[in-house]
Amino acid sequence: MEKPADRDAHVGHVHTSHVHTSHVHAPHPDHAPHSDVPPADDTGGPGTRGPDARASDIGSGQGTPPWLSASLNHCTRCGGRLRHGPVVGEDRDRLACEDCGHISYVNPRLVVTTIPITDDGRVLLIRRGIEPGKGSWAQPGGFLEVDETVAEGARREMLEETGLEVEVGEIIGLYTRLEAAVVVVAFEARITGGTPTITPEAMEIGIFAPDELPWPGIAFTTTIWALRDWLARRHPAVPLDEPGLYR
Repeated sequence: MEKPADRDAHVGHVHTSHVHTSHVHAPHPDHAPHSDVPPADDTGGPGTRGPDARASDIGSGQGTPPWLSASLNHCTRCGGRLRHGPVVGEDRDRLACEDCGHISYVNPRLVVTTIPITDDGRVLLIRRGIEPGKGSWAQPGGFLEVDETVAEGARREMLEETGLEVEVGEIIGLYTRLEAAVVVVAFEARITGGTPTITPEAMEIGIFAPDELPWPGIAFTTTIWALRDWLARRHPAVPLDEPGLYR
């Protein structure tokens, strides 16, 4: 169970005496399995997958995830049936319409998130109120809308989920999650205003010192890596366990 902070805290200029701090010990049952990808593949050196691949537990080049393929049945141009296979002029198998030949390219979605920081240097996380990861901790964020910039999307998601306003700062990292067909961008952000609010997406707002982050209770692999990268940049003295221990 969470307990209220033993003193009133301030997030930016926002009074947050009802925001809880917490130490979470039970891992969420939906955590991704430990990665089978050798660490050497993800170092970012020549010929490797790059550091963004640290968040993926499957190898590259496996095509569209089966859960996504199952929903792609009909052509968006004419309504005909889509067929997956070789297409003239393409260097890999594609989904193409059997009737009009239109190719349906399947691309990852962009998720925009923030690592919100209080005036006293603590990290704000939300306990998610919806799946995936319901009941576990994550940074605020969500899918980018087609008519906004990534910074605008990150600010919007923060406001929608927590009632708080932020000034978006540096990019902490990019994280590819092949299993979910997403690329996650994580910004550092300074809380500047608003009122902390419990929402359908955030059943609780938690404030954590850099050395007291709730690692076993974190919902997503991408959150683990974003927090690790933030700590490496801002608090390199904070010890870190191997990420596989968190899952």
